[in-house]
Amino acid sequence: MNVPPLLMRGGRVVDPSQSLDGVRDVLIENGRIARIADQIGPGEADGALELDLRGAIVAPGFIDPHVHLREPGQMHKESIASGTAAAVAGGFSAVAAMPNTSPALDTPELIRTVLERARAAGLARVYPIAAITQGRAGKELAPYRLLVQGGAVAFSDDGCTVDDARVLRRAALYARDLPAPFISHCEEATLRAGGLMNEGETSARLGIAGSPRLAEDIIVARDLLIAGDTGKRWHIAHLSTQRGLELVKWARSQGIAATCEVTPHHLVFTDALFENFGATGRVCPALRTEADIAALRAGVRDGSVDVLATDHAPHSAGDKAGLLSETAVGFSGLEVAVGAYALALPDLPLMRFVALLSTNVARLLNVDGGTLVPGSTADVTILRDEAWTVRPETFHSKGRSTPFAGMRLPRRAVATVVGGTLVYDATGRQAQVANAGGRHTATEIGMR
Repeated sequence: MNVPPLLMRGGRVVDPSQSLDGVRDVLIENGRIARIADQIGPGEADGALELDLRGAIVAPGFIDPHVHLREPGQMHKESIASGTAAAVAGGFSAVAAMPNTSPALDTPELIRTVLERARAAGLARVYPIAAITQGRAGKELAPYRLLVQGGAVAFSDDGCTVDDARVLRRAALYARDLPAPFISHCEEATLRAGGLMNEGETSARLGIAGSPRLAEDIIVARDLLIAGDTGKRWHIAHLSTQRGLELVKWARSQGIAATCEVTPHHLVFTDALFENFGATGRVCPALRTEADIAALRAGVRDGSVDVLATDHAPHSAGDKAGLLSETAVGFSGLEVAVGAYALALPDLPLMRFVALLSTNVARLLNVDGGTLVPGSTADVTILRDEAWTVRPETFHSKGRSTPFAGMRLPRRAVATVVGGTLVYDATGRQAQVANAGGRHTATEIGMR
């Protein structure tokens, strides 16, 4: 497809891959970054669509390493089309899709199906994450090499822990020469059993069954030890505890190839969200304490945390209604993440912010992106530092449940470019995003 040129004028270009932070013009031609300069004259970009980005931030396209697109099998919750529409509206040019679908992503054919449907949607790129075990059942190993050949970028049984350490170690040995990392969901099943929130003072006072931090920490420690024993590159998903972060740092000190991520909700909310006995805050791992939040924020600032991830887990309204013990776990995150991170970490330098959401994620998953260097694929995220109110009824995601509903957030994405195409533009001027009922333009939010 012939993509017309795109000229982005006067934005603050922040690109960790080039140590670049300054006001520049950016020219995109043929789906690639053609030029970055102090000023690009009118005659140097004939026929280009021009965006006036004065006051905006221009960054390499953000990549979310942890989303649940629910397709195949759970399309009442989300689809690849609606999920990637939510992604570009949130500023993500690419997402990595977890395998807890129905059926699980454990065959090359299913991996290729996800890729084909993502291409058909024509919005964000989708990088499938394949299951570690067949059916995510924790027993038989998946065909790792065939899955990578099919397009998988990582392996995880996310949503479940591989309970059998012998199975997990054997999997790591078989897959250790593949670049695709293992990604761990860390909750020891017997300790977590029946827990609806974090075990602590709040759960005791409310009389709600809790899951202790230890349930997470034990598996973090076990999996990092298996990583060290096998030499497999390992990533800890949705880290939520202070001790878990200390374990990751210890593993690195021992030469273990370990990385970790944190989510917006674990950087903002504590278990106090359960004071009204509502299901909005029910998530795995559980929302923790102020001490855990402080430790995770410090880890983001000092480099201990490698990437930021939404753990976008959309559910239908019915799935989130009813008794707390019967409601679905998780909530939507793609369309609030950029603002939530800025709320949690207002002092985080923009260079670090962009690295955590783009450059570092591309490196973790071994995928294209994370840079605006001339010649690279033109995936671009454009942000503005302006306050906005979270209104879930306007989400492109089918999942409208979020603990951020009604909150004022200080930063948001205003445009997203994928492969040189303006797929999301908050002025409603050019780009369109898909929802369940077709295609529609986004709402204006103050972009010039």
